Amino acid sequence: MIDLKQLRENRVAYEAGFKKKHVDVNVDVLLELDEKHRECIGKVEAMRAKKNEASKQIPTLADEARTEKIKEMKELGEELDQAEYEMNTIFAQIKEIQATLPNPPHPSVPQGETDEENQVIKTVGEIPVFDFKPKDHLELGELLDLIDMETGAKVSGSRFYYLKNELVQMEFALINWLLQKYVAKGFTPVTTPMLVKEEMMYATGFFPADKNEVYKVNPGEDDLYLVGTSEVPLAGLHMFNPLKEEQLPKRYIGYSSCFRREAGSYGKDTKGILRVHQFDKMEMFSFCHPDKSWEEHDFLLSIEEEILQELGLPYQVMNICGGDLGAPAAKKYDCEVWIPTQEKYRELTSCSNCTDFQARRGGIRFKTENGTELAHTLNGTAMASTRTLIAILENYQNEDGSVRVPDVLQSYMGGTKVIKPKKQNY
Repeated sequence: MIDLKQLRENRVAYEAGFKKKHVDVNVDVLLELDEKHRECIGKVEAMRAKKNEASKQIPTLADEARTEKIKEMKELGEELDQAEYEMNTIFAQIKEIQATLPNPPHPSVPQGETDEENQVIKTVGEIPVFDFKPKDHLELGELLDLIDMETGAKVSGSRFYYLKNELVQMEFALINWLLQKYVAKGFTPVTTPMLVKEEMMYATGFFPADKNEVYKVNPGEDDLYLVGTSEVPLAGLHMFNPLKEEQLPKRYIGYSSCFRREAGSYGKDTKGILRVHQFDKMEMFSFCHPDKSWEEHDFLLSIEEEILQELGLPYQVMNICGGDLGAPAAKKYDCEVWIPTQEKYRELTSCSNCTDFQARRGGIRFKTENGTELAHTLNGTAMASTRTLIAILENYQNEDGSVRVPDVLQSYMGGTKVIKPKKQNY
């Protein structure tokens, strides 16, 4: 949420930020409402003070004067009710507009409207060269009896799937390896709720902008939403439980299943498990001092890169342009991993600094000697199950369709070094 005082004082900068994010904001209307609201507040406070003063005078007045004062107070009360109604109506209008405003981007965010205009910061790792035609992840998954899309579609619909055999072991190997890594780095491990209240989606900035991407459960009864990332419930850890300044940065590594409608993506990346409605994810989340959040952003990115390097996956780091940034983030890096059969890099992880945007919407504060301040919140992908598994399958494949297991995962898979073709079990 945007601080209206800052918007008034830095209008030009904010308008430039909204423009960079390709969001149309009528700042004139918002500031006019803000001015009216502040006028209403002054008027209401003056009337309340007058009413309170009159209440004190009444017991000291003679009968005739008391009757007149009571009549005057009644009229004042009616005027006050009307003024309060006007003030609250304007406030509701302001909040409705504020909810749609994005976090202004950092100056280092590049101009651009779509992902095609994101900027490559660096490229790391050797792209594999095969002396055979590589198979895509779905071919490998069927050959090795690791992925069953057909039954998934019959049971749940398109873009649902079963993972089987060594691919399940590999996912849990990734989870256990990363859990050990993050605990050693001081992160607190958390499993989160996968259903959240509507206010949590608003607080983290996913509503109203991304509402069409989210599954709603039992409308009119529970009114809960399936999370598309554990970022949402992780943010809630300190909405109701403020941190102390000396506890910052407070870092969590969360695990959850994630659910996304993928609205509007029909016909795009629908083959296999690249773009699906359900997957598992490990997510970093940091509550940080405002003075340290850009340093923290670089730290979270460094861990994402460390993971990819230890997995031996070639990747590139992208600085995401304004139009592709999303509402909450002031800046975001993506790590894109090489997918051999597509002959291009595809997004695998993201890392965002949301500055005080989510904190202001959700009331996330930390205690200092002089009171409380808004924290900065950051998040980053540690592991998105399906895309990570795709990257490993395709980059580690052999000519006979077998797949080598990355060295760092072998001990978590009972020493398995190669996944070999097998007869279908059913």
